[in-house]
Amino acid sequence: MDHMLTLIAADGGLDDDTTARLRAALADLGADTLSPQWLAQGRAVDLPFALLAPDQAEAAARQLLSARPVDVVAQSAGQRRKMLLLADMDSTVVIGETLDELADFAGLKDEIAAITARAMNGEIDFADAFRERVGRLAGLPETCLEETFRRIRLMPGGSTLVATMKAEGAFTVLVSGGFRFFTGRVRDRCGFDRDIGNDIEIIDGRLSGQIIEPILDRGGKYRSLTTIAAERHLPLSLCLAVGDGANDLEMIEAAGLGVAFHAKPAVAAQARTRIDHNDLTALLFVQGYREDEFAG
Repeated sequence: MDHMLTLIAADGGLDDDTTARLRAALADLGADTLSPQWLAQGRAVDLPFALLAPDQAEAAARQLLSARPVDVVAQSAGQRRKMLLLADMDSTVVIGETLDELADFAGLKDEIAAITARAMNGEIDFADAFRERVGRLAGLPETCLEETFRRIRLMPGGSTLVATMKAEGAFTVLVSGGFRFFTGRVRDRCGFDRDIGNDIEIIDGRLSGQIIEPILDRGGKYRSLTTIAAERHLPLSLCLAVGDGANDLEMIEAAGLGVAFHAKPAVAAQARTRIDHNDLTALLFVQGYREDEFAG
């Protein structure tokens, strides 16, 4: 079969009746299907199909399952397991936005968060918004960075995603428009091979409000993807990029598997693949990993 349709249920409520009804719906559209292949009983299943475009298969599955928290991904059945992972940090690998949490120490969290939300939805330029937000934190003690890191919580499934892909030989990179102070620590906590982020200026133990240029923005994330793929002699078809904000769109669109993860509306509308309901282990199911193959 040429293609694979993957269903991942956040409520664990998939069953044989659901897959049978879906096969019938695809057959009505002219598709051939094979028997479902369970990746995790009740939670994730692969359905091989042919003679139907992936977007048509996805649309049929989403219509059938519209009332349930099920993520649906249709793709080519070949080369599903990727050998390079580039993952955004804020609201993807960690819960929330680190810069917003840092702003809390200056009493500016709501104000900064409003700017962040607009930038992540693509309403304003990321680099300009980043400079503005950092500028408002001038004078904040450096110790607030460590205090902010103590608040950070990993997104469920992130460590498992990284450990499982690394066990299969993939190279994993955390790439963020946030501060390298955080990316380095999250890299170590989550197990990434490498991290890429922005540097901020600190003078006499306080944030100066200045960023050390150049700023890693959406173009920088795209260049990170293409450069690291070239360094490792990998085609983009063997790369997975995941993020939630507008500055992630270029790398998401360029990667063989580009995923909008619990994404902002503008990003979800443009991305080819979306995960709206599940945690980051969904990215393993999409690559065809069975639950008993998960590492970590």
